Amino acid sequence: MKRLIGFIAFWIAVGMLLMLFLAHHYLIALLIIALLLLIGYNCYLN
Repeated sequence: MKRLIGFIAFWIAVGMLLMLFLAHHYLIALLIIALLLLIGYNCYLN
């Protein structure tokens, strides 16, 4: 479980970094974060 939490935390950080560059488009930034979380979660399990 710790590895999964760590992996998800990494993708949250990547999404937050992208949000810094897209600060004027909060909706797009939130969608990117959600997409990265889904990709990271699926990659870890498969």
